[in-house]
Amino acid sequence: MKRGGSVLVPAFAVDRTEVVLKTLTEMQADGRIPQVPIFVNSPMALAALAVYRDPAFRDELRPDLDPEHFVDLPNLREVHTTEESMKLNTPKVPCLIISSSGMATGGRVLHHLEHMLPDHRHAVVLVGYQAVGTRGRALIEGVGQLKMHGRYVPVRAEVMQDNEFSVHGDRSDLLDWLAALTPPPTTVFTVHGNADVAASFGRRISEQLGCLSIVPTLGETVRID
Repeated sequence: MKRGGSVLVPAFAVDRTEVVLKTLTEMQADGRIPQVPIFVNSPMALAALAVYRDPAFRDELRPDLDPEHFVDLPNLREVHTTEESMKLNTPKVPCLIISSSGMATGGRVLHHLEHMLPDHRHAVVLVGYQAVGTRGRALIEGVGQLKMHGRYVPVRAEVMQDNEFSVHGDRSDLLDWLAALTPPPTTVFTVHGNADVAASFGRRISEQLGCLSIVPTLGETVRID
């Protein structure tokens, strides 16, 4: 922001956006980031924020996400219309934009990326796992250009990833969960994650829990009796 640019955060609309807002609230309170406008530009994310604000759902929400700590930020701006979204493509002052989808596979974030990536003053912060084949993964891997809406745009903006926002259980969490199941599973199918990671995790399941572990191939059919 000192160089006159803005920060774009592609984030999943439900729950991840709220976690990001809470973190930004804490960072602003500590003086770690400047007091700049924070725009939430995702219809689904705004609908989720409305749920967090509704007292009727308070007991059903994550206890660590008290909406009083982030939904009433004085510099929080909600972007509802297409016209408002288009204006954010070329921010007049440094700001922070949170938009979905989190892996840049679709949604309003694509329009922001299209306009902001060619400008070295801007930054893109990816907050979560980026699957193989997604635009988010391509940005992490350092591509020089990215294709959106049928054309390529150069990537000159700063790109970084923050892995602390992942909500997936890690290997030990999943093994503990499997071990606690009653009755214990006889076969476990590992269908999430990169192929090498899935295979490694499958071997650990078999070694530690003694059950059969399978990593299905794409298009494979399995009978479950």
